[in-house]
Amino acid sequence: MAPGLEIPQNGHLEGKDIPSSPTDEEVTKSKVTVIGSGNWGSVAAKLIASNTIKMSSFHDEVRMWVFEETLPTGEKLSEVMNRTNENVKYLPGIKLGKNVVADPDLDNAVKDANMLVFVTPHQFMEGICNELVGKIRGDVEAISLIKGMEVTTEGPHMISTFISQHLGINCCVLMGANIADEIAAEKLSEATIGYRENKEVANRWAQLFATPYFLVTTVQDIEGVELCGTLKNVVAIAAGFVDGLEMGNNTKAAIMRIGLKEMRSFSKLLFSSVRDSTFFESCGIADVIATCLGGRNRKVAEAFARNSGQRSFDELEAELLQGQKLQGVLTAGEVNAVLRHRKCLELFPLFRTVHEICIGHLPPSAIVQCCENNTAML
Repeated sequence: MAPGLEIPQNGHLEGKDIPSSPTDEEVTKSKVTVIGSGNWGSVAAKLIASNTIKMSSFHDEVRMWVFEETLPTGEKLSEVMNRTNENVKYLPGIKLGKNVVADPDLDNAVKDANMLVFVTPHQFMEGICNELVGKIRGDVEAISLIKGMEVTTEGPHMISTFISQHLGINCCVLMGANIADEIAAEKLSEATIGYRENKEVANRWAQLFATPYFLVTTVQDIEGVELCGTLKNVVAIAAGFVDGLEMGNNTKAAIMRIGLKEMRSFSKLLFSSVRDSTFFESCGIADVIATCLGGRNRKVAEAFARNSGQRSFDELEAELLQGQKLQGVLTAGEVNAVLRHRKCLELFPLFRTVHEICIGHLPPSAIVQCCENNTAML
């Protein structure tokens, strides 16, 4: 924060030498709101806040909408976040930046913002978008960090498309090998921004996220980038089963390769415009590797397999993730719904098997049999 400036409760920067009426420069500055406050949302806010405070084209303050919770101490999560500058539940021990302001009021959090960062579990997006209709500026640009998709009777809808259609705004995506705790600790990581047409907007998002330890590239393949981020969670579930069965690294590598192949085939099935090169970006192969080695989907799936499927994913999620949400199981169901509708389940044995294991129709060991019975894939 620049000397002599402070953030009062109304959320506007004030100082003794600053006139009460905004200058032309202030009016043209971009204002960012992060919608979501889990560990990845908190890390995103940290990255962004470290840049807005240094760049004259952005307002210093970064609002972060917090789904309000009461902590075991009886305090409100948002109040503790603003007092300690930490998300004490989802990202403890990490300072977010004093220009990050937690706000439990969604309408107030997005007020005056013209850059919205969506980073919530994808099953909550319909309610959030419905609440935002008519309450955001007309010049808003959005970016989605959300892994997942909506499946309706009309077919699959990507979250970026869902946001664009519901709110009438352009939406890019950011995906990659992004295990949040490692980025929070400022370990070198990278990500891919996917955009549809406007490279200038994508570059502005890259400028907002990029740091010396968080490297960002842009790709004109929004569907490919977003589907990579979505589908890798299904592959990570399969990798977790392998770990739980103690089948070793060779088996896990085979699962990862087959999974990446099915990711590409599924993406091209939905969108012929998807580029092969996208799967060699951070959002593709790098994210598959990172998530299969250390992500939450792998972690819970490993526990599921070690318990021979006798404990449900819901139970294990609550025990192991401390309020974070598991995306892979839900996505596996959505992927299978799409494949069933298109009558091509047999072309995706790994995706099909993961779903069947998750719903209890097959034992975890079926993930290895899936490979053994499809030798052509190996």
